Amino acid sequence: MYESGENYLETILMLKEKNGTVRSIDIARELNFSKPSVSRAMGILKEEGFITMEHGGEIELTDKGHEKAAGIYERHRLLTSFLQKVAGVSEETAEEDACKMEHIISDEVFQGIKRFMK
Repeated sequence: MYESGENYLETILMLKEKNGTVRSIDIARELNFSKPSVSRAMGILKEEGFITMEHGGEIELTDKGHEKAAGIYERHRLLTSFLQKVAGVSEETAEEDACKMEHIISDEVFQGIKRFMK
């Protein structure tokens, strides 16, 4: 999966936890993307089995989508914490860099950081 797809799934998960429901317009606002761009991405995620779209436009993660989104979100949270505690950077910098790193870091390195942080 591409980084953009992972970002969409993570955003859906976070918005669902925050607001209880998620629609394309919520994602567009959160990511500052155009509604047509989000609609296209939702179509791709639906075709790949990561989301379903209910009547009324509500977006739900499938089990497959939730598993992927939760894994990405776990990486994001752990990397943010790691960067703040070990590198001593601000929360804002840690958040921005963790968002980039979460998509490219190997599972081996991630598991090593996870062990280190425990």
